[in-house]
Amino acid sequence: MNELDIYHLVTAQKTYFQTHETLSLQFRIQALYRLQSSIHSYEDELYRSLYKDLGKSPSESYMCEIGLVYSELQYMLKHIKKFSKKKKVYTPFAQMISKSYIQPSPKGNVLIMSPWNYPFLLTMTPLIDAIAAGNTVLIKPSAYAPNTATVIERIIDETFPPNYIHVITGGRKENQALLDQKFNHIFFTGSQSVGKEVLKKASVHLTSVTLELGGKSPCIVDSSANIKVAAKRIVFGKFLNCGQTCVAPDYIYCDKTIVSKLIAAIKYEIEKQFTKNPLQNASYGKIINKKHYDRLCSILKNNPISYGGNTDDSSLKIEPTLLYPCTWKNTIMQDEIFGPLLPILTFTSIEEVIENINSHPTPLALYLFSSNKANINCITSTCSFGGGCINDTIIHLATSHMGFGGFQESGMGSYHGKSGFDTFSHYKSIVNKKTWFDLPMRYQPYTKLNDFLIKFFLR
Repeated sequence: MNELDIYHLVTAQKTYFQTHETLSLQFRIQALYRLQSSIHSYEDELYRSLYKDLGKSPSESYMCEIGLVYSELQYMLKHIKKFSKKKKVYTPFAQMISKSYIQPSPKGNVLIMSPWNYPFLLTMTPLIDAIAAGNTVLIKPSAYAPNTATVIERIIDETFPPNYIHVITGGRKENQALLDQKFNHIFFTGSQSVGKEVLKKASVHLTSVTLELGGKSPCIVDSSANIKVAAKRIVFGKFLNCGQTCVAPDYIYCDKTIVSKLIAAIKYEIEKQFTKNPLQNASYGKIINKKHYDRLCSILKNNPISYGGNTDDSSLKIEPTLLYPCTWKNTIMQDEIFGPLLPILTFTSIEEVIENINSHPTPLALYLFSSNKANINCITSTCSFGGGCINDTIIHLATSHMGFGGFQESGMGSYHGKSGFDTFSHYKSIVNKKTWFDLPMRYQPYTKLNDFLIKFFLR
């Protein structure tokens, strides 16, 4: 699609939004039901496309993508009436004989740009929130997951007219053409470098943005941790989707006194969960493309491998790999890894942990394995991060009851459930004043009596 076609499509969606059809609560509910039905009918094709793009097994595809989309749909259908209502708020005494309320309204025409690592989940979840809030939507899925993008396009084309919701496929040319348009909101999930470009483009039109980015998410293990459970849950969270998860533990930061025990437990769990030959395991995913595979292989050559490290050029698979001993100076610690490579660092005090984490860019997630309440409170209250878990990994994003999002370098804004509805809504603050009574003291000419009454009412 060329730039002129994109311009006409954006214009058509803006025109349709101005008809106010999307404001109807019943319209939004029916749109969500239609989307749910269409996803059901394409479920088998989604399994096939996710396997082709990322090597995901049906179990992983449902657990981490399709099932979570159904969950968000059901949550939104259950709560949309409550979310859409006006909310009465307290009216100050000085504004007597009036009512104050906050009224949610859709932002308008929004752009959703989704990534390749969870191509279905990270497209559909913000779409559900945008539909529930009453917007028109243009969707730009990643070109790196073409099979899933094709299925998403078919789902949308068969469910909605293009002036309401539409998918634009393609690569950088289409991305640039879209970002040159004026939207009412842009929702972007992806890398920090592209996020900066999105923010720069949005600033031209003063368009509001939500940026879901990434970063080096730490996984802290202190001496009080249940090592067996920690190893099992770290292996799950790190090597899910072959490590290509924005909230995957990027590195382990372990108490020096237990690091050998933890490494032994992690090795055991890798072999238990993925077998002793993960490269031959059909349920273990692959790296998205040759470019990213080569990048990860290059990292492997320049860092200390203590376990794993085998690769397969023909399948683009890299087995779960531990790198130890590592320090902050190792090349693997300079950028987000986004692959099945797990560096392990050690510490001697919690104060050291806090100082080092807070001296680096804010991570999207933080994980802490501990039974020490003082350490838990200290880490969660003093470290900056988007969200996280105590004694688990990743699961904080698998709920519609909490917002999910980054902070500072790892993003801005949040979504899921009510937070998602809020992201795609503008809340109007309105005072409805009656006309049969009017306090005279605010009008000139001001007198001493006026001053006294003003101070009385505003105290």
